[in-house]
Amino acid sequence: MDDALNARAMEPRQTPLHPAHVRADAKLVPFAGFWMPVQYGSLLEEHQAVRERAGLFDVSHMGEIVLTGPRALAAIQRLATNDLAACAVGQAMYAAVCNERGGIVDDVVVYRRAADDFLVCVNAANRAKDLAWFAKHVPEAAPRDEGDDWAQLALQGPRASAILARLTRVDLAAIGTYHFRDGEVAGKPCIVARTGYTGEDGFELFCRPDDALALWDALLTAGAPDGLVPCGLGARDTLRTEVRYCLYGNDIDEGTTPLEAGLGWIVKLGKPGGFLGSEALARQKAEGVSRKLVGFTLTDRGIPRHGYPVLLDGRKVSEVRSGTMSPTLKIPIGLCYLPADRAAVGQPFAIEIRGRPVPAKVVPTPFYKRPSV
Repeated sequence: MDDALNARAMEPRQTPLHPAHVRADAKLVPFAGFWMPVQYGSLLEEHQAVRERAGLFDVSHMGEIVLTGPRALAAIQRLATNDLAACAVGQAMYAAVCNERGGIVDDVVVYRRAADDFLVCVNAANRAKDLAWFAKHVPEAAPRDEGDDWAQLALQGPRASAILARLTRVDLAAIGTYHFRDGEVAGKPCIVARTGYTGEDGFELFCRPDDALALWDALLTAGAPDGLVPCGLGARDTLRTEVRYCLYGNDIDEGTTPLEAGLGWIVKLGKPGGFLGSEALARQKAEGVSRKLVGFTLTDRGIPRHGYPVLLDGRKVSEVRSGTMSPTLKIPIGLCYLPADRAAVGQPFAIEIRGRPVPAKVVPTPFYKRPSV
């Protein structure tokens, strides 16, 4: 009996959009405690749709932690590396949450809904860990888990705005990047945020779980003339790698700091009162980092994969954090850490693939930049 109960407890959960994925015959895999679609058909076609037209993602597995009340701003300032005092109501801000050593507990997006109301979108696998971290360090703000109160859809690509405009009266042109508004989409109340994880223009829609299926279907119908397709985790990963967006658990974790990962732009060491880890990061900045996260390509045939050994002068110094064959650029690309004094653009090294060292070199990132309009 106990074994059966434990087995059920370990079974991945379903997002509110699970029936749509089953209906579309998506390939489902366990991810961060949920059954998630990795692809619906061709990963390459889904990737291309986002770069050229639009794609629709289920990101309801992401977690939401809310801080409200007169102590909310001081609490989020204590937790986040970025300066949330500079975040206006209706604006979102990317930040890291660090431990005392400067290691990254999680990377988050904070939505300021009111002067004393912050919704923190956290990585799905870190939901319980983050809630415990918040409760430990800012109990006065009474952080609460609202992950089950939201579904989240991401409409991404150059035609995303035109598609969404058919379903809402919200003035989308007035929503700047990393800003949001409340409004109705297809008659469903939503937070409409101009955010995303693909490097393209687009929106993330937070809605009630019971409204998610109707919203999903309405978007696919409205976007059909523009070639909108549902997209899975596979395309989401190749898209974010091309634009060098870090994935928690791959490129960043509690053993890496924002400065090492090239995220110094979200570290505001001068904000009043500091934040958890600020003293360690200030020391690291003064002394200089010992390693850097770099982008690379192979100069011989092969595809770099997560975990492959990274070799300098024939000696393993790290491993590939993220790697793929870029569907857009048609070249192998990846991210890895190299010693700071060997991390300059053009630096040669090697990736061990099936026991063979394959030549590689450091290249500028992001690998792909969205064309200017």
